[in-house]
Amino acid sequence: MRRLILKTLPILLLATAVAGAHGQDKTKIKVGVSVGNAEQTFAVVKKVAARDGLDIQIITFSDYLQPNEALAAGDLDANAFQHKPFLDSQIKARGYKIVPVGLTLTAPLGIYSKKYKNVDQLPIGASIGIQNDPSNGNRALLLLQKAGLIKLKPGVGENGVNATPLDVIENPKKLKLIELDAAQLPRSLDDLAAASINNDYAFKAGLSLQRDTIAVEDARGPYANLIATRAEDKDKPWVKKLVKAYQSEEVRKFIETEFKGSLIPAF
Repeated sequence: MRRLILKTLPILLLATAVAGAHGQDKTKIKVGVSVGNAEQTFAVVKKVAARDGLDIQIITFSDYLQPNEALAAGDLDANAFQHKPFLDSQIKARGYKIVPVGLTLTAPLGIYSKKYKNVDQLPIGASIGIQNDPSNGNRALLLLQKAGLIKLKPGVGENGVNATPLDVIENPKKLKLIELDAAQLPRSLDDLAAASINNDYAFKAGLSLQRDTIAVEDARGPYANLIATRAEDKDKPWVKKLVKAYQSEEVRKFIETEFKGSLIPAF
């Protein structure tokens, strides 16, 4: 029996050492963000995280589909570009094992126009661009409804039921709702009367939420952006360090000072 124990002991020690090596916390991670204000904010997050021993490599994306694909594939450790309704729709459509781990900021959606100063000026039959993805298209329709331009069927648009243009039951100005990829909307604004544009794309295109919008989403709503990781990583120490760095007072002050109300800390 003693010989068996002695022979087995080196194997157990080796297995423990290997498990320990694999269990060590990461000190370097890759985080995917959208170009523009998210990239600026994460430059500050990177500095804060470095003081806690976490080295963040910032990877930028110009659309809303690649960051989750890259995260699910293991090319990223985390991403920070989306709100929960969008993540939920992506999980439902693509089966991602991705979970939210912390809130970042709220980026109010706006209806932008280069031709008109308020919704009353929109002519009959005006073309309005909206996002073609379910969650952001839903946001756009809710904002048009809030502005008094359309009315949706009862029970759609909220509580997880995304509205589409087919759910519009009143449209007194006979607006033409043009569904486009979110990234194309700023470039299409010259050809449209107005367009619903996500904050990061508007920022990149030089549009101002205060100056160029004819309708703006409520600042504090259900569309706060978040940090997401693979489900298997959500409780790891590096995730806590990442969230702590983002939700620091230093990052809060940067958001409030740099963006002057167009972006709002959600933590």
